[in-house]
Amino acid sequence: MAYENNAAYELDMFRDNTAPRLPKEKTTEKHKQDNKVVTLPQEALNKIRRRKHNPFKLFVGSVAAVVVVIIISAIIVGQVQLTEVNQQIINAEETLRNSQSTYTQNQMALQSKLSTTEIEKYAKDKLGMSKAENVQKEYVSLSEGDKAEISERANRNFFQKVFDAITGLWS
Repeated sequence: MAYENNAAYELDMFRDNTAPRLPKEKTTEKHKQDNKVVTLPQEALNKIRRRKHNPFKLFVGSVAAVVVVIIISAIIVGQVQLTEVNQQIINAEETLRNSQSTYTQNQMALQSKLSTTEIEKYAKDKLGMSKAENVQKEYVSLSEGDKAEISERANRNFFQKVFDAITGLWS
């Protein structure tokens, strides 16, 4: 439901129209006093508008830019070298894993070839050997007891003989 009358917004009904009005000031005199614009010739304006470059500031700015470029380049080169080293490490680890796998395979093949049954089979088939029987075994008896013999060298000089004689006294 829309209202045709917008009476709620009519504020003129509440104003007091009986209040005295203040006289308006003369605006023409004021505008005449504010108009103090100075005009310059075009050459002077162009000279003012031209930017004045300080050579020292230009030099410092250039040096700072070069330093920033060098630092950024050093960071990039460092990252590239780091990536290359990481790639080399990954390749070396892969080579290590492959080598360990090959080593394990070789160890298992060696263990299978060195088993006693394989050795006996090789000796029997290839070399024509057989197991020793009781008839072929000889027993040695050492009833005389254990003996130890020290063999001396024939090429001993005088000092060694003297040293042996002294050590023989203490033993």
